[in-house]
Amino acid sequence: MLRSELVLRMQSELRHLRASEVEAAVDALLDAVSAALIDGRRIELRGFGAFSVRERDPRVGRNPRTGETVSVAAKRVPFFKPGKELRSKVNDGAEDAAPPAPAPQKSPPKAVAKAASSRS
Repeated sequence: MLRSELVLRMQSELRHLRASEVEAAVDALLDAVSAALIDGRRIELRGFGAFSVRERDPRVGRNPRTGETVSVAAKRVPFFKPGKELRSKVNDGAEDAAPPAPAPQKSPPKAVAKAASSRS
């Protein structure tokens, strides 16, 4: 879901608020979460999950294109751990939903299709 889709969804649920108010609320929430993570704080939303920051040690990696070794600096990365209630909803919803549609088959290249039709 995109940010704009979230705003539209919230607008449909919160009809008593103007669109600009809903958008401001979404911005305020995302800004507050971002600011807390930047400060290294943990954000816990009961029933939903917890956002935190994890430290990654420096390491030696590889450039996948050239195979050359490169040093990767230490860094902080955002981390989300879903809450028990959210995990349960996702798993229960997955059982109720229809199975995913199969991926569409790619048509063979024209040269292959032409050669196959000429054999018949």
